[in-house]
Amino acid sequence: MIGEAALRLLGLMARLAGWSPDRFWAATPADVAAVLGGWCEEADAGVDGAALAAMMERLPDDG
Repeated sequence: MIGEAALRLLGLMARLAGWSPDRFWAATPADVAAVLGGWCEEADAGVDGAALAAMMERLPDDG
């Protein structure tokens, strides 16, 4: 199930991209990354492993 905050962000992303509901729901993660990557200077930077580990420690899934 998608959380309420995630649904709001998904709706915002779809509006910013100008996607119809059909286009949005047919989009793949790669489609979304391509659209969002156009708005980021470092689209190919990826996720820093140490930063991800620190975030996972601060925000565990079980808490």
